[in-house]
Amino acid sequence: MARKLKTFTTSAGFFDLAVAAPSMKAALEAWGSKNNLFQHGFAKVSEDPKIVTATMAHPGVVLRRPVGSDGAFSEHAELPKNLPAGTPKRAPAKRPEPPTKAIDDKTAREAARAFEKEQKRRDSERRKEEAEHGRERARRERAVAAAEAALEQARQDHEARLKDIEKDRAALDKRSQAEDTRWRKKKEELEAELRRARSGSHLRLV
Repeated sequence: MARKLKTFTTSAGFFDLAVAAPSMKAALEAWGSKNNLFQHGFAKVSEDPKIVTATMAHPGVVLRRPVGSDGAFSEHAELPKNLPAGTPKRAPAKRPEPPTKAIDDKTAREAARAFEKEQKRRDSERRKEEAEHGRERARRERAVAAAEAALEQARQDHEARLKDIEKDRAALDKRSQAEDTRWRKKKEELEAELRRARSGSHLRLV
């Protein structure tokens, strides 16, 4: 059975807010407030017939009116108008308004059912948004994982190439040392032969 709705009011910025909800918690969720406004005296239950009638006609929908005014609540209220400069003029006398009919049980039950329907729609939309956020988060995580894997593979390839270069460098150093040894030996042999050749040439001349 649908829970009976109450009318809750608060103020936020330039507007007074009102909503028909089954509990204070539901009203805070509708207002998008993370703080307990009722605990601090910034929100209350309203029994004003005009406000109750307006909210019950749109259960679960946050209605607004310019803050501090006594106008009617609506879904799309205008911002408060600035007071004119100079001496304030006396406000014209208000016409007496017809008495507001009390909310009967049938209307209250219909409003409660409408609130539950609206709440289910909001819950469905929130679940869809959460699912989409989850898919987007999963896509980002996959992209990050792929980028990290590519970076790690590139690092491993770089290190493997460095090892190959070090091996080639060691082999070149070994070949260079062998060539130095061969050249030193060959040079010594040739220089010895050159000395012998010069010595024989000198003896012939004598």
